[in-house]
Amino acid sequence: MKKTTGMDRSITANWRPQTRAVRAGTWRSDHGETSEALFLTSGYTYDDAATVAARFAGEAEGMTYSRLQNPTVAMLEERIAALEGAEACRVQTTGMAAMTTALLCQLSQGDHVVAGRAAFGSCRWLVDNLLPRFGIETTVIDARDNAAWEAAVRPNTKVFFFETPANPTMDIVDLEAVCALARSKGIRTVVDNAFATPMLQRPMDFGADVVAYSATKLMEGQGRVLAGAVCGSAEFINDVLLPFQRNTGPNLSPFNAWVVLKGLETLDLRAQRQSENALKLARAIESRVPVMLHPGLPSHPQHDLAQRQMKATGPIFSFIVNGREQAHALLDGLQLIDLSNNIGDSKSLMCHPASTTHANMAPEARAEMGVDEGMLRINVGLEDPDDLIEDLDQALTKAGL
Repeated sequence: MKKTTGMDRSITANWRPQTRAVRAGTWRSDHGETSEALFLTSGYTYDDAATVAARFAGEAEGMTYSRLQNPTVAMLEERIAALEGAEACRVQTTGMAAMTTALLCQLSQGDHVVAGRAAFGSCRWLVDNLLPRFGIETTVIDARDNAAWEAAVRPNTKVFFFETPANPTMDIVDLEAVCALARSKGIRTVVDNAFATPMLQRPMDFGADVVAYSATKLMEGQGRVLAGAVCGSAEFINDVLLPFQRNTGPNLSPFNAWVVLKGLETLDLRAQRQSENALKLARAIESRVPVMLHPGLPSHPQHDLAQRQMKATGPIFSFIVNGREQAHALLDGLQLIDLSNNIGDSKSLMCHPASTTHANMAPEARAEMGVDEGMLRINVGLEDPDDLIEDLDQALTKAGL
């Protein structure tokens, strides 16, 4: 395998995001293929025993085993790192594998984590259930409140963990303020940026240390495979995260890596168009629903903050109707938009978080984080937005709104 000269960091650094999404991390074999090659292999052969020993000792570059390195996977890692503006990246089997790895690789018994209360249900499960089982203390706060972060800090606080925008409440966290606070106290920030991707928001530009993704979502973009990614400094990725990942094995398959690589080529186009479609749809139905939660609208309490730290506000938003029964009635009335708990897809999808993505939480916990029984979350796709407006209009009417 040989890398293209374009992967020289001095050259890549001058590329704009759209170019990086298509070209960064491209390796080519002697065949000179234009599309990234798919290397379906678990192991590798060597010319001699000395080469094997040097590679395993870290004294020579080269592949040893696909739980550690694979050419297709490595291409994806380089491309995501380039998009994120990170020194390094490691990809994982799923988004939740990425979140778990990003946390457990750096935490030990007796450490303390401060986390945003509004989060994907499984992320809250990590904070509320998994970490405490290993003697890791956790405090959950309203991440929108900058003062709450400082008030929650203890001498043993090691990590701030949050999503922005948060799933499904669309809470926005002040990245610059929270990351600056963490840096001043020697605390590492781990930011879930799945709703935005680096095309719409780059947390590291605001001081974040680690950025984690469900690449299943917008990065892949068409609902085909599962994938996750963690970006950070070379020191964090290679010295802190990699030993954990190497020995626990949440590694992404080469095929899934290849699919995500192809998805990244159109990420900017999709993210921008889906953001536009979502904003148009939200504007069209805002007066029809009791509560609209879209950070791109002036009615959102953190609209100005979202405008400052995001290029666009993404394809996902939520709104609240009058209870679970009306929410289910609206979902049952849809004709074009699919009922699905996935997001980031090029198809429009809608779900009722309280009975799907956050069903594993007690009603009291859902209420505490703002997941109302009448909340609906929509992922707006690439369909004509006028068709989506018409579909949602007739479904709202059927539901009595």
